[in-house]
Amino acid sequence: MGEEVRTKAAARPSWPFYIAAVLVAAVLAGAVAQSFVGESLAALGIPDPGPATTFGLPAMRGAAWMLAALAVGSFLFSAFLIPPSARGEDLNGAALTVDGMVASRTGAWASAGLAVIGLAMIPLVLSDVSGQPLSTVFFSVGAWSTALNQVNDAQVWLVVAAFAAVVALCGLLATHWWPQVALLGGAVVTVMPLGLSGHSASGGNHDYGTNSFIWHLLCMVLWVGGLMALVAHGRRLGPHMGQAARRYSNIALFAFAGMLISGVVNAAVRVRFEDLTQYHYGWVLVAKVIGLLLLGGIGYWHRQVTIPKLATQPRAFTRLAAGEVILMAAVAGLAATLGRTPPPPPREVNLTQMQVQMGYNLTEPLTWTNWVTEWRFELLYSVMALLMAGYYLHLTRRVEGWKTSRTVWWLIGCATIVVTLSSGIGMHMPASYSAHMTVHMILSMGVPVALVLGAPLTLVREAYPAGEFNPRMWAESFQHSSFVRIVTYPPVSLVQFLVFFYVMYMFIPLYELLISEHAGHVIMNGVFMASGYFYFWELIGPDEIPGRSSAKVRLAWLWISMPIHLFMGVYLMQLNIVMAEDFYTTLALPWNPDLLADQKVGGGIAWASGSFPLVIVFGVLFWQWLAEDRAESRETDRIAEENDDEEWRRYNEMLSSYTRH
Repeated sequence: MGEEVRTKAAARPSWPFYIAAVLVAAVLAGAVAQSFVGESLAALGIPDPGPATTFGLPAMRGAAWMLAALAVGSFLFSAFLIPPSARGEDLNGAALTVDGMVASRTGAWASAGLAVIGLAMIPLVLSDVSGQPLSTVFFSVGAWSTALNQVNDAQVWLVVAAFAAVVALCGLLATHWWPQVALLGGAVVTVMPLGLSGHSASGGNHDYGTNSFIWHLLCMVLWVGGLMALVAHGRRLGPHMGQAARRYSNIALFAFAGMLISGVVNAAVRVRFEDLTQYHYGWVLVAKVIGLLLLGGIGYWHRQVTIPKLATQPRAFTRLAAGEVILMAAVAGLAATLGRTPPPPPREVNLTQMQVQMGYNLTEPLTWTNWVTEWRFELLYSVMALLMAGYYLHLTRRVEGWKTSRTVWWLIGCATIVVTLSSGIGMHMPASYSAHMTVHMILSMGVPVALVLGAPLTLVREAYPAGEFNPRMWAESFQHSSFVRIVTYPPVSLVQFLVFFYVMYMFIPLYELLISEHAGHVIMNGVFMASGYFYFWELIGPDEIPGRSSAKVRLAWLWISMPIHLFMGVYLMQLNIVMAEDFYTTLALPWNPDLLADQKVGGGIAWASGSFPLVIVFGVLFWQWLAEDRAESRETDRIAEENDDEEWRRYNEMLSSYTRH
């Protein structure tokens, strides 16, 4: 779009637009929940705490979701939808433009508002579950203490408030491009605890419910927040509007599909189809789906009509998109009431302890055969792996002569994630220490080795043109960033690879906490893969790392680190205290396993299972060593030819001089 001259008369402020969206979500959520208040209180079996709670709690939840979306969308906008002001070969040290600063500050203030709401939700949640009026618990220090010690939702909102406060403070101080990427990650992490509570996190199949809800929340904040930021940019007639709109359009398409699919999965595991019209909960779901379909239609109209006309009719896009945001706010308000509306009877009433703790039942111990015959598709990291594989294959079609071996390695890594987490091994991970350790070793050593050999950053750099604000520039900026320089420094890389391993298994209460919660499994699996990726990326990754040590030095660091890593296996084989014994006992596994023996088997797996990845790592490092040696020899020969072997001649003259004397 051509640059437009911004004047006070033409540019429009965005804060009324933000307030309107937040109010629509809050008022609709409170009003719908209030209309079901009698049914809700009867289901909970508590007295009426008063309208300040019955209306206020869902209203605050709806407002929180919109503020979370605004924070994510604003940082998404300042990080990836418009370029910073001055940039060279990469974006390190690039300052934000005026529009980038406005978006960043908007995200910071939205996070501050979310932090305030998170704190206000603590007494609201206690009032809701206890039936006490809000005025009674709000000003009572003892009530706040009770809420934080005994009410899970209150603890979740405290975590949200803490994360949001940190993001808000950092956002108000940030003025450059790189912090925007970190703030986007922080804003996304802030809303993740909300995906681990509520109806989705309880009952049978709660692993499906929780993971699908995480996807639902992520897609919602990207879709809604990104559009809010884009509309605000259009209202102030900001530059690069066409590029930002087209880039957001791709994000919106993904988010719409993700919200629709994850919403269907989330509802299917908890609500029978025939119950949809028999309960208020079902009607809210139906209204939400209708709203999503309407939004999908508006998004299609944008792609086909308004975005192509941005250069000539920018206001047409802004007006339609503003109305779209208000509809999004209404859908978000409806969604916020679901956590307060009693759901229909569960699909399974008589749940076993395994279903309560894990979401599903196991009937026999893990064997060499049932790890391939038992399957339960994991909805979080397995879906990510499939998306990564698809994007990688898409990029390979844009690069001529891309090595097939790298593609094979990448696909092996992605397939290993799916098989590990979705097969019998992944199903037994919460119930068996030996299965847990098998998954740990595969995710931290096997998967990262395969993924780094796929050279994904090199592929991204070759698939996009140079000199533009695009994924190539983002990848190059990442490779030359201070973060990569620090995390790939051999001592730091070694420490980050080992510290979580030792801390988790030597501090037994931490292991018990992580293994007993679905959030713990999500965190552990993510840390395993991320930590292993950075460690092996520095050791053997084909991607460029500025200042990387020679292959000989990296091989030496591998010799130092592996015994330390494998020693933990020896420690576990000798440990005679059963870790997380209470949790494993409550599962009431029908085969009554010997927990200590299973733990010692897990220790043996930790000690021995790194052998196969190490063979590959040693092989790659040895090959790189030979390649470096050949390169040095060729360089030496070249210099000798250019200097007519002057160094050798001087050496011979020196020997002759010694002989004469």
